[in-house]
Amino acid sequence: MDPQLTAELIALTREAGDAILKVYKTDFDVTLKNDASPLTQADLAAHHIIEEGLKKLTPDIPLLSEESQPPAYSSRQEWSRYWLVDPLDGTREFVNRNGEFTVNIALIENHAPTFGVVGVPVQSLVYTGDVESGALRHDAAGSARLTGRTMAEGNPVVVVASRSHGGDRLEKYIESLGKRFGTVSRTPVGSSLKLCILAEGQADLYPRLGPTSEWDIAAAHAVLSAAGGALWAVDGTPLEYNRKESFLNPEFFAVADGAFGWQEALPEVPVQTD
Repeated sequence: MDPQLTAELIALTREAGDAILKVYKTDFDVTLKNDASPLTQADLAAHHIIEEGLKKLTPDIPLLSEESQPPAYSSRQEWSRYWLVDPLDGTREFVNRNGEFTVNIALIENHAPTFGVVGVPVQSLVYTGDVESGALRHDAAGSARLTGRTMAEGNPVVVVASRSHGGDRLEKYIESLGKRFGTVSRTPVGSSLKLCILAEGQADLYPRLGPTSEWDIAAAHAVLSAAGGALWAVDGTPLEYNRKESFLNPEFFAVADGAFGWQEALPEVPVQTD
């Protein structure tokens, strides 16, 4: 990614984050979208800022946002390159005022995220990931390169898990990880921050046993990949974007050390029961 464009995207992410924080500090209203997930004025404010900014910066690249009406799949399936945006990931975390929500802008090329920006407004923090040049953390102290922690056979495993989504299957799976790896510790975190924590080297594994949408993870997926991590569907296949009409992802694993033999080492996922 061009350094000047990267700087402008970081600034755009921070601008969207500032708009979110203005709402965060008020007694905001919450409505429900068609899928019963919460929506606030902050989601919409950030969406409009990002939409306007991207159209100015890259008018030739189409934009798909969680808060916009998507074009028909017959049209977007022809896209080889597009922006995928979640203006506010972790709306439940926003509503609960725990600070674990993010602004997410990803560039998808040939069904994979190649560049991503993840902003954490409450922390005045931005992550960037370029699969060609690496991942960085940007804060008041400056910019620092990110590399995920190295995993070795016999090492204890640090699992990062959803704060808002879990359930019996996840609990059973974490229990089976303990039997496989011996020592397993757990860090609950909301939103796309989970993938960024892997990229920072603060955890090893994120098993996602539940629904997510493509815009929820794309930007942080790019950050994780750029830091040397990996993400794949639980059946072992690559997780790709814009391959189908639905935006729902399959259940997946994300790891900090993409070179470790995780697929052979991980226990089987418990079967989903109704």
